[in-house]
Amino acid sequence: MAIPVIGDKTKNLNPTEDMTRDQLWELERSGRTKREKATDFIVSVLPFAGLAVSLLEYCLIPNKYPNANPHRYIVFLLIPAAVYLINWIIGTIRYTKGNRQKFAKVRHTAPFLTALYIGMALFDWATLKTGKLLYPFIPWINDIINAVFIDYGQLFICTLYSLRLLLLGYLEGSFLGLITGVACGYSEKVNYWVSPIVKVLGPIPTATWIPLIMLLASSLDNGAIFIIGLGAWFAVTVATTTGINNVDRAYFEAARTLGASERQLILHIAIPGAMPSILQGMTQAMSSSCVSLVIAEMMGVKAGLGWYITWQKSWAAYNKMFAAIIIICIVFNIVTRIVGMIKNRLLRWQIGVTK
Repeated sequence: MAIPVIGDKTKNLNPTEDMTRDQLWELERSGRTKREKATDFIVSVLPFAGLAVSLLEYCLIPNKYPNANPHRYIVFLLIPAAVYLINWIIGTIRYTKGNRQKFAKVRHTAPFLTALYIGMALFDWATLKTGKLLYPFIPWINDIINAVFIDYGQLFICTLYSLRLLLLGYLEGSFLGLITGVACGYSEKVNYWVSPIVKVLGPIPTATWIPLIMLLASSLDNGAIFIIGLGAWFAVTVATTTGINNVDRAYFEAARTLGASERQLILHIAIPGAMPSILQGMTQAMSSSCVSLVIAEMMGVKAGLGWYITWQKSWAAYNKMFAAIIIICIVFNIVTRIVGMIKNRLLRWQIGVTK
């Protein structure tokens, strides 16, 4: 079979090789049957049914306990539904014009959002409506929302304080981990002396250091920063060392042949080659730092979400305690997502997509 030729170039026999990721996705979705499309549409509207179930459960079933400001929970239910509705309308309009990606994302979100609404309805029934889950140890959702409104000022201050400790510990630990990892990965002599220390100190749980830090640290804040940074240091050190060790040695030899100095080898060969591993280590370090933060704040620092949880628990204010826990989950997810976005942005060259 003759290969078609245009000019001096051979025509690509596989047209998908030159297609973008979005075009490939459109090609894949275009072959769906009418039944599959109808199923996608039905699934996409299920969150509205879940919202209806939650509202009916909350408004029609009588309460076992007094429930202050009941409208707040209704607003809490309506906000994600409103956002979803906007995306659903936009996705449906684009779908009719041939662009299926937005609707596919909405369709992907629908089962989770539906299950979330059903789960909240069951939780509200088990707490506020029937008391199956013992109050005050397990408060209902609207009680937690009210706690946020009551103590929002203290929660805001504690959130800022926690972010300050988290960023200071994370940045210091990641910077030192990068230096240690580069030194261990590039120099066998440094690795000989430092690697045993990393292997011994790294796996030790963060909480183990608390008694020692309380004795040696100049302040509890510095002790908390040290504990947070220790976890980040270990993750970044291991990831950086592994990344540099995996860089092809032929690159170093070629650079030396061209007259590159040791500094140039580190800055232009070792670190760029290990960048995927370094950024992966920094992502893991953020997760480790978030866990270490809560433990560090329980040492007795003057503020912070971990401190707030311990304080409210001692006063049996479990609704405020759960409010702080939820805020921790939200804040930590946002911070981790930001780190992940930075990682994806810096490593966008890894994705073989034609723009």
